[in-house]
Amino acid sequence: YLWAITRDSLTSHNLPKGEVIEKNAREVYELLTARSTNKKGETAPQRLARISQAEAKLPAAALELSKTILAPVAAQLGKKRLVIVADGALQYIPFAMLPDPAAGNNQPLVVGHEIVSLPSASTLLFQRKELDGRVAAPKMLAVIADPVFDGTDARFKTSAPDDKALSQSGKLADIRGLEHIVDESATADRLMIRRLPFTRQEADALLALTPKDSSFKAIDFQANRTNVLNGDLSQYKYVHFATHGVMDAQRPGLSSLVLSTVDAAGKPQNGFLRANDIYNLKLPAELVVLSACQTGLGKEVKGEGLIGLTRGFMYAGAKRVVVSLWSVNDKATSDLMTKFYRGMLKDNERPAAALRAAQIEMWKQKKWQSPYYWAAFTMQGEWR
Repeated sequence: YLWAITRDSLTSHNLPKGEVIEKNAREVYELLTARSTNKKGETAPQRLARISQAEAKLPAAALELSKTILAPVAAQLGKKRLVIVADGALQYIPFAMLPDPAAGNNQPLVVGHEIVSLPSASTLLFQRKELDGRVAAPKMLAVIADPVFDGTDARFKTSAPDDKALSQSGKLADIRGLEHIVDESATADRLMIRRLPFTRQEADALLALTPKDSSFKAIDFQANRTNVLNGDLSQYKYVHFATHGVMDAQRPGLSSLVLSTVDAAGKPQNGFLRANDIYNLKLPAELVVLSACQTGLGKEVKGEGLIGLTRGFMYAGAKRVVVSLWSVNDKATSDLMTKFYRGMLKDNERPAAALRAAQIEMWKQKKWQSPYYWAAFTMQGEWR
């Protein structure tokens, strides 16, 4: 069913069977994420051919999904804000990239609409009750970015004392969901996580928009678990993480952001900021941005959405959270985030409006036009 709720109306519409919608949604997601999928034994030409085929099929599949779930309310959409509470496989679909059923020309929904997601309607009700009258944090922006993952990292002036040391995580088999972040040189006995070089550029660009006395910068070895858990982040309105994300759909409490797994002396340390850690934070932020891969995913709980990092940050006090639905492109994400924060910090746009403007700007650029580059990030929580 589709339920359409406005200020003064509530209508319901019959949709095709759930399995039909699920199949269509999963197909769209697979086509969307073809660029971030590596298949074992695939050659470079084969990979390029697969990606080309996927992007050729995506418009038709996305249009079919849009017609299936949105056509019944096409006449009601106008230019209204759309607050999406999805279910099942639809939770993996960024509605921003679906063709607007009222436009009729494959124009993405985000062009005509501000789009916000919620894990459930009750989440917003709870948030508004809990956060009513809360005093805003005194400072502007905290950025945690570009952690150090290994003793062989170039940021060590010389090789770390124990450059063969693993982080506390141990063997790859001990942690689920690492496949998309592990370097090709990794072995069964050594964790080698890929560095994200553009996260430093991203951090510098965002901090340049904010006065130094109102910002906090934790990069390199300082992008560590201790600096997140010590309570200092509670002073900032906007908290930005630019690193890897690891999702455990079976054990959502173990989903995590990956921070520095070695210290400046090369000593292994716990670099995994788990969802369980996040639930215990006190973080009265206006916005938390998880500029990392797959941070919007989690364990599906019927009626309450996906349980993972998003829910953890909301529980910790964040009014809204921006998360990703797949393994994102490092450079495209840096560009998108710079445009997004410029809209908020320089143009005084609401976060939801600023994200929409940034995504439209990316979509208009030929090199970033594919929704793979700009549509992964969704905003969940308060849109006011």
